[in-house]
Amino acid sequence: MSKTMPTIPILSVDKAVEVLSSTYISAIQTNTPFKHIPSVMLWGAPGVGKSQAIRQIAAAIEEETGKRCAVTDVRLLLFNPIDLRGIPTANADKTLAIWLKPQIFQMNPDPSVVNILFLDEISAAPQSVQAAAYQITLDRIIGEHKLPDNCIVLAAGNRLTDKSVSFKMPKALANRLCHLEIESNFDSWLRWAISAGVSPLVTSFLSFRHDYLIENESSTDSLAFPTPRSWEMVSRLLNMANQNLDEVYPMISGCIGIGIAGEFKTYCQIFATLPKIADIFAGRCTIVPSSTDALYALVSSMISYAREHKYDFAAIENSISYSMLLPPDFSVVHIRGYMAIEKNYRDRLIKMPAFTKWLSARGKHINGLR
Repeated sequence: MSKTMPTIPILSVDKAVEVLSSTYISAIQTNTPFKHIPSVMLWGAPGVGKSQAIRQIAAAIEEETGKRCAVTDVRLLLFNPIDLRGIPTANADKTLAIWLKPQIFQMNPDPSVVNILFLDEISAAPQSVQAAAYQITLDRIIGEHKLPDNCIVLAAGNRLTDKSVSFKMPKALANRLCHLEIESNFDSWLRWAISAGVSPLVTSFLSFRHDYLIENESSTDSLAFPTPRSWEMVSRLLNMANQNLDEVYPMISGCIGIGIAGEFKTYCQIFATLPKIADIFAGRCTIVPSSTDALYALVSSMISYAREHKYDFAAIENSISYSMLLPPDFSVVHIRGYMAIEKNYRDRLIKMPAFTKWLSARGKHINGLR
């Protein structure tokens, strides 16, 4: 159980995505109104991946139902109660006040669309704004404005213990929500990172140092510290600079902190000593590094290369044959990485003789390969 929020379940990002996606997809397939499903509140440390989870849920709904999923991201911290209800104006004959609908409620009600109203940073909003969200989360209305029937309501925020801007949620609002806490989980993050094309420099370093995925400095005044969000920022900087760390090193330090950035830079120097990845995929290399850090770097580089050449099945087969030369634990990490390249990629791998041979030789080292 959570030490900070002991009465609610704790899930990794991908487990939360799986649970919520399957719930909404089932509702769509059985014509169950979304209003019969409680609005969900995701709690977690800054940068743990709550907002990313919403985008993954939307993508899963689109893939499984064929409907277009539109996400309306509302940062409640920037609102006051009157913003949610709308601006008052006179009716046509000047006898009554009416409220203009805010843009955030201007959603497409067409049955071919699924709307997600994402109330982000709800715990950072003053209690007066949180109170204005009561009707939205339970009754799906605010003042005279009603959410369309095809709208899902999700919320997210930081915990009081995270030393972020956060107000205690009123009991009346809390009781209107289904609460889930999102935890940092390296395996969950790595599966997402591989599919999202996160820099192999980042994935290999964090495979070597899991503890640096998230280091929430809630007890200090540090401004730069590592989280899944800040590592994604690092990856974007590296991809922009064509993996030239020196070119963007000051900005990387500004994202994750000078100390960890220094360790990251030292680790990245190992990449210069690795065998040529293209030679491995061409079947021309049998050299295997001996050091642990180099093996982590090599495996991550191979997974990244495979993602970019995932339909060159001859090259993928060569790399799987090379994987047989790696120590069993690194070979398993390598193959697990291939599984995360895209959904159902295992179905392609299973047709390859090299993969079948790998399973026969190394299958005992892995549980639940899928």
